Amino acid sequence: MTRTAWVIRHLAFEDLGILTPLLTERGYSLRYLEAGVDSIHADGFAQADLAVILGGPIGVYETDRYPFLLAEQRAIAARLAQDRPTLGVCLGAQLMAQALGAEVVATGCSEIGYAPLSLTDEGQASALGGIGTVPVLHWHGDQFSIPAGAVRLAQTPGFPNQAFSLGPRILGLQFHLEADHAQIERWLIGHAHELSARGIDPQIIRHDAARHGAALALAARAVFGAWLEGAC
Repeated sequence: MTRTAWVIRHLAFEDLGILTPLLTERGYSLRYLEAGVDSIHADGFAQADLAVILGGPIGVYETDRYPFLLAEQRAIAARLAQDRPTLGVCLGAQLMAQALGAEVVATGCSEIGYAPLSLTDEGQASALGGIGTVPVLHWHGDQFSIPAGAVRLAQTPGFPNQAFSLGPRILGLQFHLEADHAQIERWLIGHAHELSARGIDPQIIRHDAARHGAALALAARAVFGAWLEGAC
């Protein structure tokens, strides 16, 4: 029987990436909800077999500028209240943390590019243990606190809260395991202004994507596969 995966997307090029074949292989029918365009209703979103909330360049606290976030936040909160399998990436993880009562703030700094994680003991024992020392793609400036009852899984020197889980079905990742390194040029074009404003040479990210992308894709498939086995 086909299972449904509903995906909230905030930017066209920040899509499911390597998760697309992984989910279709497992029999999921994918439905994208385009943030700010499609209506996101709490009832329907809560009933999907799996939900993924992807990243984007806005903050969870910017509801005055981006009022569609309010409906999105309500839908995410309703789903999490039912403990349904939910994965959040970057902004998606921040929205999940906020829905669970944790604080999300702008840090005033950023972490952009490929760099390894330091896993906590709990992270080593979780699905994230499969990432090992492979550098992952970071692209964020905001920071979430760990929600009450959740477990902190990973950190980097500048961002101590890189991932959390709440039971086996709720996982929030600050970094981008899903990003397809073969499509990194779309990210460099789409975020060109941010890279320029922060003095980041896109050639460094392009080089690191070529250097680490294949190993990261293999590790990420293992991580997501292990999480899906336990969550769904």
